[in-house]
Amino acid sequence: MVSVSNGNTELLSRRRLRAAALAGLVLCALVSTAPARAQLTIEIIGGASDQIPVTVLPFAGEEGFPTVVTQVVGADLARSGRFKLQETGPRPFPSEPLDIKFPLWRGRGNQNLAIGRVSSRPDGKVEIRFRLIDTQREAQLVGFSYTVAPSQLRAISHKIADVIYQTLAGEPSVFGTRIAYVARTPERFELQVADADGFNSQFILAHREPIMSPAWSPDGTRIAYVSFEQHRPVVFIHNLIDGSRHILANFEGSNGAPAWSPDGQRLAVSLSREGVSQIYLINADGTGLERLTHSNAIDTEPSFAPDGKTLIFTSDRGGSPQIYRMPVLGGDAERLTFEGTYNVSPRYAPDGKSFVYVQRQGGRYSIAVMDLVSRQTQAITDGALDGAPTFSPNGRLVLYASILKGHGILAAVSSDGRIKQKVTASALDVREPAWGPLTGTR
Repeated sequence: MVSVSNGNTELLSRRRLRAAALAGLVLCALVSTAPARAQLTIEIIGGASDQIPVTVLPFAGEEGFPTVVTQVVGADLARSGRFKLQETGPRPFPSEPLDIKFPLWRGRGNQNLAIGRVSSRPDGKVEIRFRLIDTQREAQLVGFSYTVAPSQLRAISHKIADVIYQTLAGEPSVFGTRIAYVARTPERFELQVADADGFNSQFILAHREPIMSPAWSPDGTRIAYVSFEQHRPVVFIHNLIDGSRHILANFEGSNGAPAWSPDGQRLAVSLSREGVSQIYLINADGTGLERLTHSNAIDTEPSFAPDGKTLIFTSDRGGSPQIYRMPVLGGDAERLTFEGTYNVSPRYAPDGKSFVYVQRQGGRYSIAVMDLVSRQTQAITDGALDGAPTFSPNGRLVLYASILKGHGILAAVSSDGRIKQKVTASALDVREPAWGPLTGTR
């Protein structure tokens, strides 16, 4: 049986929740930004049929630095599934527009050229010059110069990939964003944060007892999560800037399913303080508790609409777990899912026009997307145990948890189901993903 991803497993198995609350043995030290033991590895499966051709030529001078800028840029573009990376051709590679032999590159079918140079400065910093050239029009589409510390080369490489993506695809990209997830080892659970490409993974909390349901604040500076370190589920908020944290919800009973409001001022949580689990609103400092749902059923897994006016959530008020929507100011709940007897873990898309969720079909748990206007549903994964879906900030990809050979992995799929990725970590069991916003501390 699949666990509800938000930390309130009461909906599926009250017995499992009690067992999890008693599972840990020893408290491990809290660690702020300590290096993790393994990076995530991303394998791309499939791609869009209308891929944009682009050629990323090696930048002059980049071989002398620990991070090869164009390798990171090319990997980012390939991972998106939106681009077809073309052959670089024979040397020497141009690094300035005046060096480009346009008839040669047009004849080879290379329409979009990314060129540049990486060089050291006397002050120890690194200068990166980058240009994106349209060979058909023999014109520069965009160009930038960055000066950074050597340790920032990977971050600036993601920035260059972002610029290429936004220029050619005409929409925001997510190469510079981060993801949070829970990694389980034989000794402990770790709440980790990594770049969207799986590099620079760091754990911010390590504990022998379960950690669940990470949720990013809209500004990317805080993560709310559920910890069992007090031998029952308690909601914490962790500050990623200074490593501090505070308890958000520690009421009698179960505390789980944190979800941030779009303005970052409040969170929705699922609490059983008055009996069965219901959805409450609470200020980010732990004050101003307000009950939102008033049912005799289990209401859990809230997700705010981008405009902050409505919530979608999971409830078994109709006899089986289904997805409902209601105004944040209170009112009647509207049932959204009707196909099947099990639909859980809803998360709004960034544009608010659809939501992603977990559905059970024939004993298999897969990820589906529902359009809120047409109410049409599309299954976008075909795994046996897929769960905990989370949208990328631009709505193009859905990150989720799955099982491979008995181990928990992360996977990603485009919102139309065409682009698939497998995300693994050696010697780690990973689960509970949450994709961070476009902005935030690094």
